[in-house]
Amino acid sequence: MTPANRRNLRNGLLFALPWLVGLSTFLAYPILSSLYYSFCNYSTLQPPVWIGLQNYRDILHDRLIYKSLGNTLVFGALALPGSIVTAMALAILLNSGVRGLPIFRTIFYLPCLVPAVASAMLGLWVFNGQYGVLNYALGKLFDPLNHAINGGLGLLGVASTVHLSPPSWLADPRWAKPALAILSIWGMGGTMVIYLAGLQDVPQELYEAAEIDGAGWWRRLLHVTLPCLSPVIYFTLIMGLIGVLQAFTQAYIIGSGPLGGANGNPAQSTLLYALYLWAQAFEYLRMGYGCAMAWLLFMMIVALTLIAHRVAGKRVVYAA
Repeated sequence: MTPANRRNLRNGLLFALPWLVGLSTFLAYPILSSLYYSFCNYSTLQPPVWIGLQNYRDILHDRLIYKSLGNTLVFGALALPGSIVTAMALAILLNSGVRGLPIFRTIFYLPCLVPAVASAMLGLWVFNGQYGVLNYALGKLFDPLNHAINGGLGLLGVASTVHLSPPSWLADPRWAKPALAILSIWGMGGTMVIYLAGLQDVPQELYEAAEIDGAGWWRRLLHVTLPCLSPVIYFTLIMGLIGVLQAFTQAYIIGSGPLGGANGNPAQSTLLYALYLWAQAFEYLRMGYGCAMAWLLFMMIVALTLIAHRVAGKRVVYAA
């Protein structure tokens, strides 16, 4: 190595040194420490004690692990497709030359700028079963519907009475996870902007050729728009999959009891995996067990990402 090369290497390392120190201190060291602690009995108040694979064995027999995984699966099945479809639909609408495009784009993007804590607090009021704005609007819709149904049953001589009412949302275990999913879909403005950028990169000549061949709007969507958007859909699918598995803030605030804490109310229906991990590590001071849960989550994310890559990656079309 010539003196000039050595000097360039030294200068490059000096310029990169602050980033390398930051990476080692705030990322590499915590990751390696969590891997070590996952094999230890560690309460954060006393030195860690090596116990081998015991934490991972305990995970296999923890009933709430399976409960939280089931909750996370249901939440993800509602939130992930809902976010992708809603974001794509809004992007297609905004890309159709609608008047006032900057205004609508700003309106749809604003929710993703709202902090997660603020949006969860807003969700507590919107989804309140007695005084919530959503149930007030649904009540106005159900009242004439009940009247019409009961009137029709009366004309048919049926004595039964139908009374449709809005759900209790956050007080009902059946509706708590859909409420969390709706909150997640409400904040999909960033995904919408990504789809909008992808739509604007679709070659117009493809639409013109399809229109000449007699393809209507629906066929142009299926055979031109979606194939050209497949890399964007694949990217948002992977990122959304990671996001729903790590969902925490809104579930913590909405599912907390009167005294706070990761309770997963009502009836542990909002106890997501990341929320239960946090409870084990910071409420029950089982940091070693929490680290084992974190590494299990990492392995699940890697496995699901590889599955998604094998299933959906082959269907991605990259323009030349």
